[in-house]
Amino acid sequence: MPEPLVVVSNRGPVTHRRAPDGSLAAVRGAGGLVAALAPLAERHDVAWVASAMSDADRDVALAGPREVRTESGASMRLRLVAHDPEAYRLFYTVLANPVLWFVQHGLWALKHDPGADLTPAWERGYVAVNRALAQAAVAELDGRPSAPVLVQDYHLYLAPAMVRATRPQARIAQFVHIPWVRPDAWDVLPRSFAVAIHEGLLACDSIGFHTERWRSSFVDCCDALLGRGDEAATRSHANPIAVDADSFVTLAADDGVRERRSALAAERPEILVLRVDRTDPSKNAVRGFEAFGRLLERDPSLHGRAGLVALLDPSRQAIPEYAEYREATERAAAAVNERFATPGWEPIRLDVRDDFLASVAAYTEYDVLLVNPVMDGLNLVAKEAPLVNDRDGVLVLSRTAGAFAEIGEWTVGVDPLDVAGQADALARAIALPEGERRRMLQSVRASVRSHDLDSWAERELAELAERAPAAVA
Repeated sequence: MPEPLVVVSNRGPVTHRRAPDGSLAAVRGAGGLVAALAPLAERHDVAWVASAMSDADRDVALAGPREVRTESGASMRLRLVAHDPEAYRLFYTVLANPVLWFVQHGLWALKHDPGADLTPAWERGYVAVNRALAQAAVAELDGRPSAPVLVQDYHLYLAPAMVRATRPQARIAQFVHIPWVRPDAWDVLPRSFAVAIHEGLLACDSIGFHTERWRSSFVDCCDALLGRGDEAATRSHANPIAVDADSFVTLAADDGVRERRSALAAERPEILVLRVDRTDPSKNAVRGFEAFGRLLERDPSLHGRAGLVALLDPSRQAIPEYAEYREATERAAAAVNERFATPGWEPIRLDVRDDFLASVAAYTEYDVLLVNPVMDGLNLVAKEAPLVNDRDGVLVLSRTAGAFAEIGEWTVGVDPLDVAGQADALARAIALPEGERRRMLQSVRASVRSHDLDSWAERELAELAERAPAAVA
């Protein structure tokens, strides 16, 4: 019999829509987390607990748990939780994003209202949603008491302690997909919030991070806030999330990708600089555009030859800071174009829409890929794009992206806050000899392929089993 597992996350493996005839249609959930955890369903008896996102999801939640299938055909049990709409708004739009996201990505200076009272959003939003998902996880444990509970990411820092309070013998792990910052960064929040967050994670038997840097910061925070640094060190580990390389290569041959690639190739500049991001302040598009403008200012020989294509997925536009940042990216791109454009040549082509196939098509065509986040837990673009690039493309990568710890030696590293330095890095990437470009790309590919999704997921279970062995019947 497959081992049972309970996965708990904000977003589920599928989301539901109503077809014109009123029937329910399930489509794969967004984000890398779904892809990362999908292999578990192929080997284990998975029950997945998540928030209802759509009206159709809420209908499913009211009807009770149901069976769904992954893209590979594996079956899992899905339990959706329909939160009070106002509680969920406070949880997601006011507290999780942007408060926790901004704290953990070094973006607090961008907050519109840094002195606002967060207590209502914390108590009626974040705590309430965490409690509802923890209760749903406990309900799943009633039917599978030996199942490990795998909690995911920054939305659910309090859930492990809530599960532990009801099921003291439960085996609980959590993986944090975003950076962990130093102790003083948490000072912008009420101390009670920071304490509850760290205590919530320490209720886990095993806590995973993408990099040793983030894990070490978590240990230091637990020591500073709780005096429990040794415990945090014992319970935590670093295990960078992987990419399904074979599936990604297969996707690059999809008809939709090939159609978009043909369109891009027909109008591409001689030197194509690419960025693929969300319109999220942490992704640092504005400085990237300014750096490209600085490059054009320094080297007029690139005029008419080099172009930056920016494919940005609109992100969290209901949150004022995110909407404002999208406008800032548009202004920054327009400023470069206004200064340097000539008839027949637009230096920056900014495309803000959700079209993943267009992003994959662009991955195949870039000469330079600019990935310059202010801070990132990992950054999947840096690992995905080199797998399918056909032009010996060079990766310019922020040293504060978690992926830099894995593949940084085969990239041109940058300080994400240094615009002039990023312009220098773009110039170096463009000038690299063909043989060096090929060696760097092939090295990144080999690294990405050496650590696949199966090994990531199974290591998470192995880390939990080492710290909390299953009871012997």
